[in-house]
Amino acid sequence: MKLVFAGTPEVAVPALDALIASGRHEVAAVVTRPDAPAGRGRRLVASPVAQRAEEAGIEVLKPHRPRDEEFLARLREIAPDCCPVVAYGALLPKVALDVPTRGWVNLHFSLLPAWRGAAPVQHAIMAGDQITGASTFLIEEGLDSGPVFGTITEEVRATDTSGDLLTRLAFAGAGLLEATMDGIEDGSLKAVPQPADGISLAPKITVEDAQIDWSAPAMRVDRVVRGCTPAPGAWTVFRGERLKLIAAVPVPDRTELAPGAVEAGKNNVYVGTGSHAVELLWVQPQGKKPMKAADWARGVRITAGERVGA
Repeated sequence: MKLVFAGTPEVAVPALDALIASGRHEVAAVVTRPDAPAGRGRRLVASPVAQRAEEAGIEVLKPHRPRDEEFLARLREIAPDCCPVVAYGALLPKVALDVPTRGWVNLHFSLLPAWRGAAPVQHAIMAGDQITGASTFLIEEGLDSGPVFGTITEEVRATDTSGDLLTRLAFAGAGLLEATMDGIEDGSLKAVPQPADGISLAPKITVEDAQIDWSAPAMRVDRVVRGCTPAPGAWTVFRGERLKLIAAVPVPDRTELAPGAVEAGKNNVYVGTGSHAVELLWVQPQGKKPMKAADWARGVRITAGERVGA
């Protein structure tokens, strides 16, 4: 089939690579978000998908909005059979959805209908799911509500951050998307409507969502830290400044610390929660680079009775 691939971040690159290498399908063009400011100089940088497409000699389309007439006209000229999508980052209007003869097919990183929305992996970890996965489905105008072509499952490991889990799903999902394109082409695959039960939503995680509530149980603190790593980054407040929490582990045998109370030893930093303590492993003070929590504690000279949190 002739394909136009839509995607933007690094997590979409494995799927693009799989389709380019398939030998069965032609990736005629790539649709991605416009170049965005990055780095200290805030210079405009092409998306990872755009960079990979340019390396492969594939035409790159960067509409500000997918309803822009210039973009739609070019899409119609290309006349794709199908448009696979991975984390494109913009809603597709019906006028665009109607162009490919076999529709737009999204690779979504959850077992639909669970975790429809922008942040399925983060929400799966924060909810304590033990199993998640990826789904391919036919895009409709609703939010991730279209009929499903196929799924794969993936275990959520006890130490997974959202970055760890998303990386594994990106590579496993690339194979699923390629197989879905094959099945659509030869007619062996039919989309099945999603069940009405089991729907859950996964809106974008905000900075406010990532603030640690130290009165919550240690298990909840652990899930928020892992679910918000690497983005937007779990955080708390210490001496009036924001402190980012990069890695922490529950310590079930430490129950004497009050919520938010900090105890710093030579090689360990413990913080009390609503149940038992957590040990901070890596932190990032405001305006500084990530560092071991014990090094941070020595540098700020934590005193008895100090706390983190509002």
